[in-house]
Amino acid sequence: MAILLYDLVGRDESRPFSPHCWKATMALAHKGLDISTAPTRFLDVPTIEGGASKTVPVIRDGDKVVIDSFAIALYLDEAYPDRPTLFGGDGGKAMARFIERWSQLTIHPYVTTAALIDLHAMQDEENAVYFRRSREQRFGKQLEDVVAARDAGLAAFRTALEPLRSMLGYQPFIGGASPLFADYIVFGALQWARVASPYRLLDDADVVAQWFARCLDLHGGLGRKVAAAA
Repeated sequence: MAILLYDLVGRDESRPFSPHCWKATMALAHKGLDISTAPTRFLDVPTIEGGASKTVPVIRDGDKVVIDSFAIALYLDEAYPDRPTLFGGDGGKAMARFIERWSQLTIHPYVTTAALIDLHAMQDEENAVYFRRSREQRFGKQLEDVVAARDAGLAAFRTALEPLRSMLGYQPFIGGASPLFADYIVFGALQWARVASPYRLLDDADVVAQWFARCLDLHGGLGRKVAAAA
C-alpha cells in the first residue's frame, strides 16, 4: 500500500512548494517507497486526518499517521530499516538536527524575504487572502515592504552559506559521498525558492548551486519534475 503524503500546493496542484513537504518527498524517495499525494492548500490543513496537525507534511502509512518532516524521516528509518538509511546512525540524527536549525535560521528567513510576493501569487483567491493577512500580521508590514529588502540582503545571504560552501569542497553531499536527510533539509529550503520565485539566489558557478543541481537529479530527477518558476 502506498504511503499518503499531504503536500502543500497553491492554485496549481502540480507545483508543490513547501520546503518541509519537499524534505518528506525526498526522504520517501530515498527509501524507495511508493507514495500517493493529497494536494493540500493552507486552509485545508486543519481538516486533514481529523485535525491531526496545524502544519504539513503529514503522512499516513497504513494505520500510522506521522506529523512533521523530521519525525517522518525518523519514522521511515525505524519502520523500514532494510532500505537505505536517512541518517546513518545516531550521529547522523544529531547532525541533521543541527542542519535543520541552521537552515531554518539562515536560509528560510531570506527565502521568505525574496519569495513572499511570489508565494502569495501562487495561491487561489481564498488562500491568498489568508496568506496576506497571516504573513502581514507575522511581519508587522505589508508583503511588498518585506520583499523590498531582498536586493539589499542578497550578498549577506550568499555569505551566510559559506560554511556549506566550504564543506562541499571536501565532499559531494552534506551526508558525505551520498545524500542523507541532512541534504534534503537544505534542498527543501532552496527548492521552495526555486518553485516559488524566479528571483536568483545563487550564481551557477557557486558550489552550493552545483550541489543543489545534484540534488535535483536525485531519484530520477524528482526535484526537476516541478519546473523552476519563470
